[in-house]
Amino acid sequence: MNDSGPTRLVLPRFLERVQLRDLARTRQWIADEERRDAERRRGIEKKPAPPAWLLEQGLNRHSPPVYVHTGACWNTGKRSAGIEQEQARQAIADGVKACPHCRPDSALGILD
Repeated sequence: MNDSGPTRLVLPRFLERVQLRDLARTRQWIADEERRDAERRRGIEKKPAPPAWLLEQGLNRHSPPVYVHTGACWNTGKRSAGIEQEQARQAIADGVKACPHCRPDSALGILD
């Protein structure tokens, strides 16, 4: 007798198991990417606004400040910290140089 019924189902059942595992793995990949994307968006939303004015300190903590910058200046040093508008005005009035690239003195309306 040639009974090929159950043996013909072995391969399609195997393929089904493989595809279900692949589908589960793909769904997990999608869920992980959605989680990462949501975390990235939350990070962007919670990121504080950049300061409008920066004061660049000297090479060590005893050195006087070097420059006042606008918050959007491309030439700020690593030793820059955010300051308020009045502090920026006062620093320039006290002799701290205005950055020659972003010209905070012009943005503040201070004339030479």
